[in-house]
Amino acid sequence: MKIAMIGHKRIPSREGGVEIVVEELASKMVAEGHDVYVYNRAGHHVSGAENDIQVGDTYKGIHIITVPTSEKKSLNATIYSILATLHAIFHHYDVIHYHASGSCAMLWLPHFLGIRTVATIHGIDSQRAKWGGFATRYLEFGEKCAAKYADELIVLSEGNKKYFKEKFGREATLIPNGIGKPEILEAQAITERFGLKKDEYILFLARIVPEKGLHYLIKAYKQINTDKKLVIVGGTSHSNDYVSKIKRAAREDDRIMLLGFQQGQILEELYSNAYVYVLPSDVEGMPISLLEAMSYGNCCLVSDINETASVVEDKGLTFKKGDVEDLKEKLIQLLDNKQEVHSYKITAAEHVLSKYNWDDVVARTVNLYKYGAKVF
Repeated sequence: MKIAMIGHKRIPSREGGVEIVVEELASKMVAEGHDVYVYNRAGHHVSGAENDIQVGDTYKGIHIITVPTSEKKSLNATIYSILATLHAIFHHYDVIHYHASGSCAMLWLPHFLGIRTVATIHGIDSQRAKWGGFATRYLEFGEKCAAKYADELIVLSEGNKKYFKEKFGREATLIPNGIGKPEILEAQAITERFGLKKDEYILFLARIVPEKGLHYLIKAYKQINTDKKLVIVGGTSHSNDYVSKIKRAAREDDRIMLLGFQQGQILEELYSNAYVYVLPSDVEGMPISLLEAMSYGNCCLVSDINETASVVEDKGLTFKKGDVEDLKEKLIQLLDNKQEVHSYKITAAEHVLSKYNWDDVVARTVNLYKYGAKVF
């Protein structure tokens, strides 16, 4: 099949879960013999590095098409989705696969031109706290377009499936994200660079945006008497005011370390050597970082929203969403009980690796391209 993917920022990239998903799907589809084109956005990379993928290049056999857009957050997704869609409709794809609700605002056009469309909603973006005004309305319009016009609609969680059924009367197909088995690394580079050693830190690893709930974690952590550091890893995404707030809060406690965006060996060592991984989100789709943390055998503490609690099941611990006191108590429980942490570490990796598999995700997605939801 000749397949187009629209909606991510760029690949290769770890700027967010959507980028990881698009790269995994596209590269594995190429390996199966499909012809895949992805529409990258031009512009700033969260790592600060310039993207060296140029127009017309290929990456892992994937054709890269780079689309100009605006750096202004309220216009970025709008301009990109319009230009990417206009390009795509003239290039004879068998299917155009839209990722995330912002890009889906243009899905109606190929639909009315008779081009097969598939939408994956990675999370209910209109609920994310960083947006407002025009951007929120645009994201809501994208959700409506996905529900009304997509030939097939994919969601990553039961919560999102319920959302589309109740709000739009649209049945969606649940295809969760996948994960691969990682290599566990000893603490070397993180010790040399940051002074971090195995089991001596609590890890938060996600974008620094309000809906990830980092402010709850910092507030709870500051009330705990512990020698374990709080290590915060992640780039920003259109949330400068929030980042400034987080930096001010972190400066008040010298146990808190802000490491910014990390990848490669540093990232792998951070996952491999954490005492506890914490994800206190208010809103999620299906967080790749949580799957990754569990695949490394981490004890995970997450908010009790469906999108995270359903991943950890009984192989991790949950706290009441937005409840700083409950988060503090659960952290103290884990800090005081090494045996409990160890028991979660033993079961986490086996659980997540057996349940979430990229090969299965790709097979189900390609079948949906070809045959629709009837195959499920």
